[in-house]
Amino acid sequence: MADSTSGPKARARYITPEGERRLKEELSYLWKSKRPEVTQAVREAAAQGDRSENAEYIYGKKQLREIDRRIRFLTKRLEELTVVDRTPDDQSKVYFGAWVTIEDDAGQSHCYRLVGADEFDLSKGLLSVDSPMARALLGKRCDDEVVVRTPDGPAEVVITNIRYGLE
Repeated sequence: MADSTSGPKARARYITPEGERRLKEELSYLWKSKRPEVTQAVREAAAQGDRSENAEYIYGKKQLREIDRRIRFLTKRLEELTVVDRTPDDQSKVYFGAWVTIEDDAGQSHCYRLVGADEFDLSKGLLSVDSPMARALLGKRCDDEVVVRTPDGPAEVVITNIRYGLE
């Protein structure tokens, strides 16, 4: 049987403690709040009679399917993830969970944290460890020049700082 991490859409099985907490909170919200609320709305819509032309009933059932699909995904994903909750022995290199400050050719600085695919958010500086930039940075040290594949072609950046822990 093939490993589920193989193939072009494979995602790292690592997550930060903060990312795991957010996924668990979402799962709890869907299961304990959202699903019962939608179930009640469907029950009320069903009580109105003819379900075949009842828009509230049809929409509610669709919402329930989407919620159930997300609950199944989150439950399965949380089971297969590994929480990385310790800093590496060699903190002078870029590893999962590191905050990395880079400087581009234009002299602009950018700071990113390398996180799991389930928690990336570039607006917050959270960069997926599966991204081309993160893969290029892994294992490098401060002052290393790194060539990163971008849609516009290769770009060169310099690592100016590496740190671990929360922002």
